[in-house]
Amino acid sequence: MAIAPLAAAACTTTPPPAPAPDELEEMLRAARADAALATAVGAQETAAARTEHAQRLKAEVDRATPKVPGETTSAQPEPTPTTPANPTREALVTALQTAQKQAADLAIKVPTHRAGLVASVSAGCASLVEALV
Repeated sequence: MAIAPLAAAACTTTPPPAPAPDELEEMLRAARADAALATAVGAQETAAARTEHAQRLKAEVDRATPKVPGETTSAQPEPTPTTPANPTREALVTALQTAQKQAADLAIKVPTHRAGLVASVSAGCASLVEALV
């Protein structure tokens, strides 16, 4: 009868821990927020560029997120970022400078297969700042 407890223990394994948040999540949130801010101040090309950054970052986060067998992926709506009460062009430039630095700092830390994407976002933000000032 010593076999029965072992069999029961083998069938009751604890689920694996939840994966750590993806290191690109913060960049993704910033890109969405910057796109909303750019739209609010009337900088449509900047909004389009940051929306494209958000889409590319989201695709990479989704690709890298482990899929749990048997779990269906439900299409969750993307969070809508809030814009400041009085959005300004200066606030947009500051946000883009922050995003550029964040991406530049991360580009040297991420695996090589992600470095190109992250560095491209950094360069894109830098060029958007130049276009706005």
